[in-house]
Amino acid sequence: MLAGATAVPASAAPVGTAAAAVPAASAQGAQAASGASGTAAGLPPDGDTVASPPGANDWTCRPTAAHPDPVVLVHGTFANRYENWLALSPLLKSLGYCVFALDYGTVPGVTSTGSGLLLPIGGLGPVPESAAQLARFVDLVRNATGAAKVDIVGHSQGGMLPNYYLKFLGGASKVGKLVGLAPSNHGTTLDGITNLVPYFPGVADLIYTVCQACRDQAVGSDFNKAMAARPDTVPGVSYTVVSTVYDEVVTPWRTQFLSGPDVDNVVLQNHCPISLVEHVGIAFSPTALHLVTNALDPAHATPVLCG
Repeated sequence: MLAGATAVPASAAPVGTAAAAVPAASAQGAQAASGASGTAAGLPPDGDTVASPPGANDWTCRPTAAHPDPVVLVHGTFANRYENWLALSPLLKSLGYCVFALDYGTVPGVTSTGSGLLLPIGGLGPVPESAAQLARFVDLVRNATGAAKVDIVGHSQGGMLPNYYLKFLGGASKVGKLVGLAPSNHGTTLDGITNLVPYFPGVADLIYTVCQACRDQAVGSDFNKAMAARPDTVPGVSYTVVSTVYDEVVTPWRTQFLSGPDVDNVVLQNHCPISLVEHVGIAFSPTALHLVTNALDPAHATPVLCG
């Protein structure tokens, strides 16, 4: 989930201005649940009509030999796929990946107008239910592309909830790599979650009303106890965690790290010491995105510097 006193990079502004909670008022705000079965005429396989980030959700995309595993992007708490992945989605598409992104954990009528579009505020529902949405979406992607496995990149809650899918919902056989940007792997304090509020105006009331995911991510929650009852990782999946020392949301930031035989825990400032990027901004940091592309294609990794 991010670092309070540091400025969000200009490129992160779309996320920082994302959320003014307003009632859904038109058909544009009507969204089929991500991962719903069945395909209406003219709609993509997930039935979703809400905006996707550039480069994502081309259901005709077929993986290449260079990048055989499609990439599924999973946004964070109070976010949506469009605003969270405005930087990474087109980057991965330009590199030849098939890219897909879902909205999950949405609540009917709770939407954002920060980008001039009527978009959902997601990542609110109970994490196990959101992980089940991810599981259905992964199956849709695999069926559409013919790929045996996908790779997953997630930010904040979106970097943690795929691990529930891997541990409890049979996802381990369907995922090759999991890359988490500032993931809430071992929980955080509710005070940490409230540090997201300045970046998402209008969501303060959601924290204690409709945001079950906020409670799930709190240190000591029943959800975190269930996660801790099993090892951090599952066999057969490669994990990468990218953290920033200026994260003010998932704190202490070292709790984001995972333990396991196939884990690479990376500190962004070890590659760019002058970086002040924080929790939200990490999804737009060129250094962080370079670390992501290296993690997805380690055979062709290149040195990571600032910018």
